Amino acid sequence: MKKVRELKKWIELYNAVKSAAEELQLSYDYMREEIVSEEEVDEAYRKALHLVEELEFRNMLREEADQMCCVLKINSGAGGTESQDWASMLMRMYQRWAESNGYKVTIANYQEGDEAGIKSVTMNIEGDYAYGYLKSENGVHRLVRVSPYNAQGKRMTSFASVFVTPLVDDTIEVKVDPAAISWDTFRSGGAGGQNVNKVESGVRLRYQFKDPYTGEEEEILIENTETRDQPKNRENAMRQLRSILYDKELKHRMAEQAKIEAGKKKIEWGSQIRSYVFDDRRVKDHRTNYQTSDVNGVMDGKIDDFIKAYLMEFAGNEGAEK
Repeated sequence: MKKVRELKKWIELYNAVKSAAEELQLSYDYMREEIVSEEEVDEAYRKALHLVEELEFRNMLREEADQMCCVLKINSGAGGTESQDWASMLMRMYQRWAESNGYKVTIANYQEGDEAGIKSVTMNIEGDYAYGYLKSENGVHRLVRVSPYNAQGKRMTSFASVFVTPLVDDTIEVKVDPAAISWDTFRSGGAGGQNVNKVESGVRLRYQFKDPYTGEEEEILIENTETRDQPKNRENAMRQLRSILYDKELKHRMAEQAKIEAGKKKIEWGSQIRSYVFDDRRVKDHRTNYQTSDVNGVMDGKIDDFIKAYLMEFAGNEGAEK
């Protein structure tokens, strides 16, 4: 049924483009007969062009993981309150973007900052192609501004890291070793009433991961306080674990592909990707060199142009090679 829905969506998008193209041709013919104005033809052209671009944009997201929902985690960098405030601003930016695009956002884990902002947050963003669009946000985001937390009014630089992984569902097969799992429970912090303080509903999952390719070992730690129901939180934590393991396999495939295509330009995970310079009214992506002076719009979630520039430069190349 999922595959049928996906194919149906492609057919609907194609029919919309076909209809718009036919309307544009008719508008042009009618203009020559002076039935419609030149402005109406221009409007028909803009509509058709927009639909074609949207279809081509979606066509770039061909990877298996692209159509999935995603887990987006934000960690504040060094710098105390200023960095924690920056992390909370990024959290709001992605929430606003998700809302404007019709995605559902739930907070899986949230750690408040010492004085303001947040130390870290993990959000599940659910909807078609959430990962395909937001994978462009992986990396370090840099803020430059006159800090409201600095008594001298100095210009300060803050960092926060964003990690985006596919949120796998039951249709994706991921191998999890039950013997490598251990659980802890704890009392959830934050708002939630007396139940939060009395019941150990928060869960902490520890997974002893051994890389099947390199043999390296590491502990994966996941905390979930999403609900007051411990079994539900366990289920959510397991879902996040499967997402992380799937993402590791995805990165291995990317690394292998990079070895084969040594000359191809690649994006390094975790590298500094974008600067937000408030004083100069400038937000610039260092990978694509796309920039805008609409700082307020970006912080309100208008990041589609950054996403599009990334996919046009990188995802498009991957699709062409296949």
